[in-house]
Amino acid sequence: MMDPRIENLNVSEEQSIITPIELKELYPLSEKHIETVNNGQTTIKNILNGSDKRILAIVGPCSIHDIKSAKEYAQKLKVLADDLQEDLFIVMRVYFEKPRTTVGWKGLVNDPYMDNSCRIQEGLKQARELLVYIAELGLPAAGEALDIVTPQYIQDLFSWTAIGARTTESQSHRNMSSGLSSVVGFKNGTDGNIDIAINAIQAVASPHNFVSVNPEGKVAVIRTLGNPNTHIILRGGKKPNFEAEYIAAIEKKLSDLQIVPRIMVDCSHANSSKKAQKQEIVLASLAEQIARGNESIMGFMIESHLNFGKQSIPDDQSKLKYGVSVTDECLDFESTEQILRDFCAKIK
Repeated sequence: MMDPRIENLNVSEEQSIITPIELKELYPLSEKHIETVNNGQTTIKNILNGSDKRILAIVGPCSIHDIKSAKEYAQKLKVLADDLQEDLFIVMRVYFEKPRTTVGWKGLVNDPYMDNSCRIQEGLKQARELLVYIAELGLPAAGEALDIVTPQYIQDLFSWTAIGARTTESQSHRNMSSGLSSVVGFKNGTDGNIDIAINAIQAVASPHNFVSVNPEGKVAVIRTLGNPNTHIILRGGKKPNFEAEYIAAIEKKLSDLQIVPRIMVDCSHANSSKKAQKQEIVLASLAEQIARGNESIMGFMIESHLNFGKQSIPDDQSKLKYGVSVTDECLDFESTEQILRDFCAKIK
């Protein structure tokens, strides 16, 4: 029995929600969906191990806040992905959860209506419906695993997963990552600390045991096999870390630990001072390094939406600009297409 004198003193309500298996029954997967995810996971693993020489490109909005614009973006990106498939394997960035330094909108899963109503069950439904739509297009999806329970609801539709700069050092996220089916990228810390990402790669390769929920929504002990398909993501810190000298230093650090250097660069965040147009500078540097023979750079990330810029969430949401990010500043799609085509031309 719960004793209110000592328990839940700061809890206002406990609300049961749909179980993972019930959500999956609402949005079941066809053979086409499974083929898209499986092909995405397999191809990314081949890029990671070097048997596929293409570059992995994680491209899309900083965060998903509007299903309609996300679907339109996915349609455009699928066309571009098919056109550039000789040099790039493009995966759509589909981020539903946002880490906050203090407070702020936590993403579509947590607050789908962006009004602090926090209707999480509706957020999970919208997220899964969108992922099923993207898989139907034949476009693989990439996400960030922030909450350690929500992957039970949607992780089966991701071909690649990121662990963010604020959670790379978290034991809970390392435990979870050791059981994920996808390739997992670990970002360096917000201060530029590389060691926490290297430590994560080493930790995640081993089996782990932890408490979570199973598909039926029951508390369970999860026992994992370990995930060998991991890599570092350089997102900058107190200063950018995408230039050749930084890449070379990280290659050496990884090699000294007998870890094959496989590096992804986040063209946004601290590498571009969160200025969307500066992502082009980062991408151009990567293209030059690859053209000169670098083989450790296996991928990059670009924050891009239908239209350029960012906007605050207004009280009157009818004033929201369509296809414009409500979190970090993003490139417009036309500029994204141009810099990706330029990148392919340079690495040929």
